[in-house]
Amino acid sequence: MAEDITTTGIAHHGATRLPSVEVDSFNVELKDDEGFLGDRASKGAFRKILDGLRKPLRKNGDDPLGKKSAGEIPKGDLDEALVGADVGAAALVHSAIEEFAQELAYVTRRFLKTKAWADTERIVVGGGFRQSRVGELAIARTDIILKAEGFEVDVMPIRFHPDDAGLIGTLHLAPSWIFEGHDSILGVDIGGTNIRCGVVETRWKKAPDLSKADVWKSELWRHADDEPTREGAVKRLVKMLKDLIAATEAEGLKLAPFIGIACPGVIDEDGSIEKGAQNLPGNWESSTFNLPESLVEAIPQIGDHDTAVVMHNDGVVQGLSEVPFMQDVEHWGVLTIGTGLGNARFTNRRKDNGKDEKKAKKGRD
Repeated sequence: MAEDITTTGIAHHGATRLPSVEVDSFNVELKDDEGFLGDRASKGAFRKILDGLRKPLRKNGDDPLGKKSAGEIPKGDLDEALVGADVGAAALVHSAIEEFAQELAYVTRRFLKTKAWADTERIVVGGGFRQSRVGELAIARTDIILKAEGFEVDVMPIRFHPDDAGLIGTLHLAPSWIFEGHDSILGVDIGGTNIRCGVVETRWKKAPDLSKADVWKSELWRHADDEPTREGAVKRLVKMLKDLIAATEAEGLKLAPFIGIACPGVIDEDGSIEKGAQNLPGNWESSTFNLPESLVEAIPQIGDHDTAVVMHNDGVVQGLSEVPFMQDVEHWGVLTIGTGLGNARFTNRRKDNGKDEKKAKKGRD
């Protein structure tokens, strides 16, 4: 029964055709002579660039950022350095931003030259790096570099806070009929360091395109600190979800019998993970492990209805949060800057962007 629920009736896990978009590609791993391109535009890459610029200054004892490595300096401190009185510190951080933007532009350029990313009109950048002034400047500089090279593409930060985007995006894994009788769903965002669960309010009656969706309540667990087994991680995840279900019942929310999951890696349509889950606790790529089935077994019903679960790649899901705001273009993508570089390219379904209607009208005229 659990197997049927997780694979039929709604969308397949990791589906290329979703209610609002076609997923043209995701989790692409491009390489050059130096290795995976994603490694050149990750959070670690920025820290490496910054520490490289600091190295000669440290020899003379003139490092304005102090003794901590770049990885130990909070994002907020780097943001403050940009506008602080120490011009040396500001210049240092600006130099790192410029060098990182050149790398991000190089990587983005390579994506745009692939067949799957051809004709991309807009790219949103998410991930933890985006949630800082340093990240915003790097993204803006990347946009300027690409435009100067003649690329007709807009590069911009993702609208929602990255922590919320991974949950809000799960709404777009669900069919629209679910929203007619319910005002919220459960979303799960699994990462190499954290697992975040949340109740996402659809606000569908105010905005049927889900542009006003919001995270009502969420819970965060830094599993990397606890180093659990795979079974221990699933058990903790189930408890988090059950606590959220109880909270919605106490609040009187109409929670849909649906759980949307964002998870690293290549997700097969049966809910197994083909590859890319190496940073998760335990072996999530095992042929005997299926997270959606485990959740349905642990939470067979939400309210009076059988639980349905749909899981997709975390980069795809974070990008899906932008669906309501991408209706003026046809092809668009997302890059998520974190431990690595997540990526996905989308094409809006014609029923949503109305271009077929316009073309038909023009033909009749």
